[in-house]
Amino acid sequence: MSETKKRILTGDRTTGKLHLGHYVGSLQNRVRLQHDYDTFILLADVQALTTHFENPGLIHNSIYDVAIDNLSVGLDPEHVTLFLQSQISAIAELTVFYSMLVSVNVLRHNPTIKTEAKQYGYDDLTYGFLGYPVSQSADITFCNADLVPVGEDQLPHMELTRKIVRRFNDMYGETLKEPQAMLSDCPRLAGLDGNSKMGKSLGNAIYLSDAPQVVTEKVRSAITDTNRISVKTPGNPDVCMVSQYHKVFNSEDYDNICSMCRSASIGCVACKKQLSEKLNTMLDPFREKRAYYEAHRDEVRDIIVSGSEKANKVGDETVKKVKDAMSISL
Repeated sequence: MSETKKRILTGDRTTGKLHLGHYVGSLQNRVRLQHDYDTFILLADVQALTTHFENPGLIHNSIYDVAIDNLSVGLDPEHVTLFLQSQISAIAELTVFYSMLVSVNVLRHNPTIKTEAKQYGYDDLTYGFLGYPVSQSADITFCNADLVPVGEDQLPHMELTRKIVRRFNDMYGETLKEPQAMLSDCPRLAGLDGNSKMGKSLGNAIYLSDAPQVVTEKVRSAITDTNRISVKTPGNPDVCMVSQYHKVFNSEDYDNICSMCRSASIGCVACKKQLSEKLNTMLDPFREKRAYYEAHRDEVRDIIVSGSEKANKVGDETVKKVKDAMSISL
């Protein structure tokens, strides 16, 4: 590993398999940048507890699902560090230290916290849920990441991390690196149902692991222009979810498809069929790699264990610097 390489930290909650929103929002960038950056991929099982603490079985199974999803899209375990959040003692320690630098009111007014609390129906927030952005700051800084590929909804967390770093450095001296957020070309993928976001808990997602027929069926049910009552009726692609997916996943044909829609030269059934074929062609190599890792789960476990060992060494170095700066080391 070249000493001149900058470091990336990103990851996923272990609350189920990953979907197309994760792919265009972050996974694509991870694969593209893995040889240019020292890349750390977090399996966020502790953060998963903030919303799924009553379902530990789901979290355990999802550790493997999320790891395999990352590997299936093209991340090379020889070039990236895939590690388990709960196994990194530095993250837990830094979370405690950083919690002294953040007020409860700041956390309560975090837009992502408010949105997710409403989504899950939380009226009385647990300490863990309210404070998970602080834990995310520890995730990012334990390895002194330079760059964090994120979806649009994670930008408030990134800004909090940057504020924590600045405050820590102002109080204790220059110790931590201030990370930068990196958005993809499609930082937020809408759901097939027209919801502004594709999400695991919203039932509107196409998963990277979905079989071809499942993808076809999900696309077939996608929301289109509700005012288009027949094939002969001109459509409005601007209000059609299928059109928006063509723009992201079939950009070379997007303008032509929009033109045909507006002139009633293509019907919704044919348009959806084209999208399904495009998505399945993209997903086929992912399915092939996933099948390999599903059949070699011990290999996946070894990748996570090895990555966690490396991450712990890096984290221990950071914690030592932090404790020295705070004058709480012997």
